[in-house]
Amino acid sequence: MARVEPLPTVRFADGSVRIIDQTLLPSRYEIVSLATVALVCEAIRSLRVRGAPAIGIAGAYGILVALLEARTKSLRELCECLADATRRIGATRPTAVNLSWALDRMRSVWENATEGRAMVDALAHEADAILAEDLSMSAAMTSHGATLLRSADAVLTHCNTGGLATGGGGTALGAVFAAVGEGRRIHVFANETRPLLQGARLTAWECAQRGVPVTVLVEGAAASLLASGRVASVWVGADRIAANGDVANKVGTLGLAVLARRAGVPFYVVAPSSSIDTSRASGADIPIEHRPHDEVIRFGGVATAPEGIDAYNPAFDVTPAELIDAIVTERGVHRPPYHFARVG
Repeated sequence: MARVEPLPTVRFADGSVRIIDQTLLPSRYEIVSLATVALVCEAIRSLRVRGAPAIGIAGAYGILVALLEARTKSLRELCECLADATRRIGATRPTAVNLSWALDRMRSVWENATEGRAMVDALAHEADAILAEDLSMSAAMTSHGATLLRSADAVLTHCNTGGLATGGGGTALGAVFAAVGEGRRIHVFANETRPLLQGARLTAWECAQRGVPVTVLVEGAAASLLASGRVASVWVGADRIAANGDVANKVGTLGLAVLARRAGVPFYVVAPSSSIDTSRASGADIPIEHRPHDEVIRFGGVATAPEGIDAYNPAFDVTPAELIDAIVTERGVHRPPYHFARVG
């Protein structure tokens, strides 16, 4: 397989948000430009760009796109346009808190602006800062995570938590790559991650790009793999972490955590502190996105179930803190009991 330079994942150039279209991988690597707010919203909703940190960055740059679309308007009209864009972008993915976190930062800039030109410069600076902070947090958290990995370890992953899910550095899979970069030999077992196969399509692709050995398995095989003793640890990311350490992540994470605990295998979560939502006391307070039925009953345009039936398709589930052996952020390795901040 020909290798490409897979990153940067999300950038802003020539008045557009530029992303790697993740729906085309692994068969095609293509960078697409999103020059309107409608295109930014569609890309986030359709998972052309995905991963909590990455969609936060895309959302922030989406506000710059909105500003350019409305450049000739008065300051009051600009603010109205930006408020509308913030609502539209924020509604695309309700579970990942990084999106609302980034949009709130952008809102604080334009709501306090007193002059249009200064607003443009300040918003561009803030969006660039969000990207830079993500890259910095990724470097720190993956370094901390790498300390939990030994040479010759095999790890089990779920969904995609590499550079594609962030501004470029990665979260859980990034920790694996950091350990490999330090000379350790790591083998990745990647859950294919139904229904959209982010593990098979994206995690395996990122591993192949870096020469990291990877084996794809269906989620139904995870129990027997864990029971076999071949896996040293399980690594996942997070779309939102409650104050008590409960974690919302790609659906299937909860079942994997239960299986890991039964098998005595450590279960690790890696995410930036921007994924911690201290306004949510526990996972019960986290909104869970439900996605279209066709993602389950059709694949690649082909029916995989009888027409007309219903489908249950939550995008995420919540793993209770007691099943998590460590949560790794850019601040270090956190062990239970988790108390990230006082709620309120």
